[in-house]
Amino acid sequence: MAVTENALAEEFSTHRSHLIAVAYRLTGSVADSEDAVQEAWLRLSALTSEKRAEIQDLRAWLTTVVGRLCLDRLRSATARREHYVGEWLPEPIVTPLGAPRSDDPLESVVRDDGVRMAAMVVLDRLTPEQRVAFVLHDAFSLPFSEIADILGVSPDTARQYGSRGRRALADADPPSRQSIDGQREVLERFVSALMNGDVKGMTEVLHPDVVLIGDSDGRARTTRRIMVGADKIIRFFEGLLTLYRPGAFESARMVMVNGDVGMYVPPAPGEGYRDLDAHLNCMAIRDGRIVAIYDQANPEKLTRAVKLPDVD
Repeated sequence: MAVTENALAEEFSTHRSHLIAVAYRLTGSVADSEDAVQEAWLRLSALTSEKRAEIQDLRAWLTTVVGRLCLDRLRSATARREHYVGEWLPEPIVTPLGAPRSDDPLESVVRDDGVRMAAMVVLDRLTPEQRVAFVLHDAFSLPFSEIADILGVSPDTARQYGSRGRRALADADPPSRQSIDGQREVLERFVSALMNGDVKGMTEVLHPDVVLIGDSDGRARTTRRIMVGADKIIRFFEGLLTLYRPGAFESARMVMVNGDVGMYVPPAPGEGYRDLDAHLNCMAIRDGRIVAIYDQANPEKLTRAVKLPDVD
């Protein structure tokens, strides 16, 4: 029996990266993703040998189980976010910039273009049912008949949910992932212009209708409302520089955020100025200009960034 359990665990491990990818795209939460995958393993290991033998496609079975678990989490999250302070951003998956490839399931997830922050933000606007139907069908090729079982609806209704999710993503039109070198160049240009007070330089790199979205749940300082427009965002960042001590941002370093280039700013004491909270910034770029900036300042979502080694 022990050999059977070990073999089952080994087979399950071959699907772990896939399941983490499914769960993260469904929930936008690393913790919820890992919990869902662990629960799927517990349910599999609890089956009798006869029940396991009935599973014809283990990957599909596990995907369905994880989908059902994530649907429950999405529905409960909808209620929890009614009390969230300010905007909510998906929990970022932070990895070192310039590090060699890793077998870490989370690092495997970020190689998928669909988990870049701009796309995840759009997914978060969908209803739980639309998100589950769209992601499981379009990203992971699960048939609508199986998705219908997860949602507790007819296949036609499941198909409608998927279509609505697909249409919402198309309407939002998140920019596709740019090259790493191109992203790095744009970010360096913006940071350099900001630190030098070069308004013209910032204007050149920001799209006129750029948006800034901050997430802190009231636990750190960032914008609580979506900020729109290059002029307004430039004034916002210029104002921040006067609140923190000179050199407070010098320890900032580039990292990868959901597979794109971003910037991690560690916390720093004010020493006569305002204390600096930890921030993780990433951006969406279209045609060489920044169209969205995502400022993650909720400390509960920055645990991976804090632990990252310096790699460049």
